[in-house]
Amino acid sequence: MGSVRKASAWLGLVEDNDERYYDDEYNDGPETGTGNHAWVTDPRVQVAAEAAEEQDRRIATVTPDSFRDARAIGELFRDGVPVIVNLTAMDPADAKRVVDFAAGLIFGLRGSIDRVATRVFLLSPADTKVVAGEAAGRKADGFFNQS
Repeated sequence: MGSVRKASAWLGLVEDNDERYYDDEYNDGPETGTGNHAWVTDPRVQVAAEAAEEQDRRIATVTPDSFRDARAIGELFRDGVPVIVNLTAMDPADAKRVVDFAAGLIFGLRGSIDRVATRVFLLSPADTKVVAGEAAGRKADGFFNQS
């Protein structure tokens, strides 16, 4: 696979032919909107409860249908809220426009963008640190090191 193809696959603009990491049979079912969650005007943008907002621990999830929904992403990110953008429901042309918009956001506001999954991205503001899962939480001399 060429470097341009790899970059396009990383951005989620083309299908990744590398099947080693995907399980087609996995389906976690539909998400329900019930629970102790505060909903904002757009039901596709779910923000954590008010207690998390007071402690500045909010993360927003946006699943845009078209490029018109990019404004919600920009407003949340501008307010300093990390945003998870799920582009799986969009056609590839609009998804590319949203990725370009997100790239402009992170450049202008000195943030960062990380790919979480195929066509799912995390936009992090400048003051947010993203920690990789395993290496950050495990000590070398922990419980499982019984030598």
